[in-house]
Amino acid sequence: MASRLFATKSIDQLMHTVEDTEHGLKRALGPIDLTMLGVGAIIGAGIFVLTGNAAAAHAGPAIVISMVLAGVACAFAGLCYAEMASMIPVAGSAYTYSYATLGEFLAWIIGWDLILEYALGAATVSVGWSGLVVSFLGQFGIGIPPQWTIGPFLTLTLADGTLVQGVFNLPAFLIVLIVTTILIVGVRESANVNSVIVFIKVGVVISLIILGVRFIVPANWSPFIPPNTGHFGEFGWSGILTGAGKIFFAYIGFDAVSTAAQEAKNPQRDVPRGILGSLVLCTLLYVMFAGVLTGVVHYSQLNDPAPVAVLVDRMQMPLLGQAMKLGAIAGLTSVMLVMLFSQARIFWIMSTDGLLPKAFSKLHARFRTPYLSSALTGLAVAIAGGVFPIGTLGDMVSIGTLFAFVLVCAGVMVLRRTKPELKRPFRTPMVPLVPILGMLCCLGLMSGLGVRTWERLLIWLAIGLVIYFAYGRFHSTVRSEAAGKTV
Repeated sequence: MASRLFATKSIDQLMHTVEDTEHGLKRALGPIDLTMLGVGAIIGAGIFVLTGNAAAAHAGPAIVISMVLAGVACAFAGLCYAEMASMIPVAGSAYTYSYATLGEFLAWIIGWDLILEYALGAATVSVGWSGLVVSFLGQFGIGIPPQWTIGPFLTLTLADGTLVQGVFNLPAFLIVLIVTTILIVGVRESANVNSVIVFIKVGVVISLIILGVRFIVPANWSPFIPPNTGHFGEFGWSGILTGAGKIFFAYIGFDAVSTAAQEAKNPQRDVPRGILGSLVLCTLLYVMFAGVLTGVVHYSQLNDPAPVAVLVDRMQMPLLGQAMKLGAIAGLTSVMLVMLFSQARIFWIMSTDGLLPKAFSKLHARFRTPYLSSALTGLAVAIAGGVFPIGTLGDMVSIGTLFAFVLVCAGVMVLRRTKPELKRPFRTPMVPLVPILGMLCCLGLMSGLGVRTWERLLIWLAIGLVIYFAYGRFHSTVRSEAAGKTV
């Protein structure tokens, strides 16, 4: 029983799914597409939304240090992802890598955990997108009833002091459905849309950094590390750690690159390039943007659903501000596109392994995309974005992402010991030091996310275990094959 529970999927089995391309996913992505996919996921909610929120509630101007900490943790994990992706160029990301190294049971856990990373990540971004759209439309006198711009767990204070109880975040709901439709149409079309948006939003970020420098008030950076309030995570060094954990989910873009391995033209060469290239570029932009944001606006004023809107308003450049907000809206749209793309591929590969119903692995006859998986994911994410506040969603995404990274780092060490003969087009340097540092960094950031977030993670994983033991273990193709060999 235990041996079957931890049965692994051999590299040969994984590569067979890659070679069977006639009726599989369409190979249409080159190195630029993959890098843009990574940038599309990384430059988004973290820089446009959560940077300001984390600065206001946890780190103050020292959110810059939080960015560096998160970037260092990502660098270690990214190097491990690059080795795994070059060696196992199959859709599924950390789920697939865990199946090959740690066994089916842990693969299921990480696959279930990845729902927190991608599906809730998209929901988080949809809430930030909604806040920006409401602010942008308000400049033109177009108003949306406020109770339909926030979820039922929040209240909104209007300009006249009136309190409004939220009903449903309608803009967040609608944008997820629109993005889902684009994804169902096709991977090539989705990649083209994403690449155009990425160029726009990177231009927006660079423009904000360059133009924002002249509006910096050095006093806003003093004290650079605000004194701790007496509670863990509220400023001081513990606040820096908590801030790093809360904005960490914004770095999952390089993980999204690995989910597209089975749709890459030359995955063993281009996926590692896409992972590391997007990570380096985006970390530099994050650090510079955080410095400008907290320099122009005092950190205490950044606890807003759309802190980038606060920034451009403070710069008092109306036309430029409108362009910036529009670019930020486009940027968040591409993040949702990448995250929903990735989640559908995770469900697709889990379904082909028998751990989820076969409906999730059905491909559209014309578009060759997992349309049912995309549709079901999109509907669930749209509802979550319409109901839940951004803070709760963001914390769950961060802890889910960090947990995934821990398992990938462990997987590199396991495969180096158990399968040293495997071809590795990209090799993580200084093994086991780099994987160990990656695990320690990620566990350290997880420790700063608070007891309630850990409780939610454990409840979520418990639900996943019920599904696995009630359905997955009875339909697993690997377990069935193993049982057949022992008969």
